[in-house]
Amino acid sequence: MKKLVFLTGAGMSAESGISTFRDSGGLWEKYPVEAVASIEGYNRNPELVQNFYNMRRTELKKVTPNEGHKLVACLEKDYDVTVITQNVDDLHERAGSHHIIHLHGELMKATSSRHPNDPNCIITLPEDNPIIHMGDKAKDGSQLRPFIVWFGESVPMIEPAAKEVEKADILVVIGTSLNVYPAAGLLNFTNSHCKIYLIDPQNVPYNPNLGILHIMKGASEGMKELCEILNPR
Repeated sequence: MKKLVFLTGAGMSAESGISTFRDSGGLWEKYPVEAVASIEGYNRNPELVQNFYNMRRTELKKVTPNEGHKLVACLEKDYDVTVITQNVDDLHERAGSHHIIHLHGELMKATSSRHPNDPNCIITLPEDNPIIHMGDKAKDGSQLRPFIVWFGESVPMIEPAAKEVEKADILVVIGTSLNVYPAAGLLNFTNSHCKIYLIDPQNVPYNPNLGILHIMKGASEGMKELCEILNPR
């Protein structure tokens, strides 16, 4: 069975109604990145950051996986599929994908402010009330915080992700600008026989030497075309 690896970004979930950060009208225009997505911002005003992510969890409960998410999961019938995602939502899981690497954390989880990557301190928040309050404590006694990799923090899952890309027969990049590192650097780990597809309706700068096939469509329509390519009838 061939190894199929997906690298997904904000464009993967945009069709589900989740606001992107970098596009016009995205979340960055309402909240400065340094205020809600950096360790400095959290240390400066933890209550603001907690409220921001509490709001995002409330929004996440209202959306559902789109056709693109579902088609990614369906390919597990014919391929050994790994999804590497820059997204912190759980839409890949809810669509039925089983092997998912979250590079930037998981919105529906909380962790220790003191040791955010300690597995003993990471908890899944209840779906019916996924709120972190000031005063809620992690197992080590510190304030619970979102299990999110913020700017200024290391990306502990980048090495496992790179190992998956090294084994890929096919790499599919969906809805990411390829300018956010270290995730964008994952393309450098592909082997010589790996076929690379890019699904994005916009022009995305990339190394022309990689021989990328660009499907200029959104996530759902792009995945329909990809499925015809990978599994022609």
